[in-house]
Amino acid sequence: MPRIGLLSDTHGTINQRIIDFFSNCDEIWHAGDIGNIETADMLKSVKPFRAVYGNIDGTQVRSSYPKNQIFWCGGIKVLMTHIGGYPGHYEKESRQLIVTEKPGLFITGHSHILKIMYDKKYGLLHINPGASGNSGFHNVITCVRFVIDGEQIKDMEIFEKQR
Repeated sequence: MPRIGLLSDTHGTINQRIIDFFSNCDEIWHAGDIGNIETADMLKSVKPFRAVYGNIDGTQVRSSYPKNQIFWCGGIKVLMTHIGGYPGHYEKESRQLIVTEKPGLFITGHSHILKIMYDKKYGLLHINPGASGNSGFHNVITCVRFVIDGEQIKDMEIFEKQR
C-alpha cells in the first residue's frame, strides 16, 4: 500500500515542514511549476519522485519531466498534468486524455487552490494539492498525502500552513 505525498506549484521553494509531512510517504509526486531543477533534485533525494512540468518551468525541468504522466499505482491508473481543470471544467486536452485513458485518479496543479472532488461522469477522483511554494496569490501553503490500497484511495490528509 503505497503512501503518496502530493504537491504542486512550489516555484522553487520547499518548506521543511512539507518534507517532514512527507517523511512517512513512499513516493513524492509533483503536479508542476516545480520552479527549478534544484527543487526537483532535492525532492528526488528524499523519496522516489514523479513529476510533470508546469507553465513556469524552464528548459531544464521540461527536459527532465513530461507534460503528462500516465502510470499505474497499485490498482489505480493515474493521469497527472499541470493545467488540466477540474470536474465539469476540464481543459480540452485533459478531457480527451480522460476519455481515452480512463484514469481512476486525475491530478492537476496550476490554480493554487486545494481541491479534492469525485467526478461521477468519468468515475475518477480529482486532486489538486494547491500551492506548496511562496509565489502566487495564495495565503495558505497546502499539500496532501494519501494511501493507495488496491483500487482504493484512502487516508487522505491535508497539510496547511499560513504563508
